Amino acid sequence: MGAGKKIEHTAETVKGKTKEAAGKAVGNETLTAKGKAEQVKGDMLQAGQKAKDALKH
Repeated sequence: MGAGKKIEHTAETVKGKTKEAAGKAVGNETLTAKGKAEQVKGDMLQAGQKAKDALKH
């Protein structure tokens, strides 16, 4: 996986975890849901990139 893409996808996941934690802390269900969605998106992007890399080698 390219280092740049890996960092971007990991950052997406971390950003989602942060939003989820903040949403839980203040009781904001919308922010919590958005955080979970960003985590899933980041994880999917990482999995897709790993699959792409596996096909290259």
